[in-house]
Amino acid sequence: MLEEIATQVFWIGLAKIIGVNVVLSGDNAVVIALAARSLPAKQRSQAILWGAGAAVVLRIILTIFAVALLALPWLKIVGSLLLFWIGIKLLVPEDDDADINASEHLMTAIKTILIADLVMSLDNVIAVAAAAGGSLTLLILGLAISIPLVVFGATLLVKLMERYPVIITGGAALIGMVAGEMLVTDPVALEWMKGIAGIQIADGKPKLHDVSLELAAGALGAVIVVVWGLWLARRRAGNS
Repeated sequence: MLEEIATQVFWIGLAKIIGVNVVLSGDNAVVIALAARSLPAKQRSQAILWGAGAAVVLRIILTIFAVALLALPWLKIVGSLLLFWIGIKLLVPEDDDADINASEHLMTAIKTILIADLVMSLDNVIAVAAAAGGSLTLLILGLAISIPLVVFGATLLVKLMERYPVIITGGAALIGMVAGEMLVTDPVALEWMKGIAGIQIADGKPKLHDVSLELAAGALGAVIVVVWGLWLARRRAGNS
């Protein structure tokens, strides 16, 4: 391990994996911030710290099995449905129930963070694994260094959400976009689309007459989450 760390290749690889993870963790920071925004200040910090830390550990595990996981049929479809549910749920304000204490809210926030990060990391881990170049040491060290960067990003987003609530809607739209893109790139969906006239599959990405169906599905997913989530929020506000 010490010999590996002493090489120039190791440090170049470390810089790559930190850079890739920071870029790809933007959506994860959004989820963490959204899930923690309604907690009291103390519990909010705990949710961000524990949620981000556990999420990075999950990402390490996912990266080790990345290729095999992404090849499993139905996995992305199930994951995208989970993300749709999470995105809509984050737009609906929670009930102020006196019987629910802070610790229960905290655990709910952490569970939401973990589920969303687990699903949203399925595509991201391929790039991270490639940057690690097969080195488990490099992978773990690079992701561990990235934890404070994700925590800082989530903390900053929470503060911005308090000042600009529209960011919450934007974050939910981002989750819906990721869900839509995942849905149409699942092996089952790709196999089904092969039989439709005009659709071409290139590198696991479907296109219809040179129009990216992945991007189109992402845009539609964002609209579905925002419209459905805001409708449920208004309905709940009207019933309260």
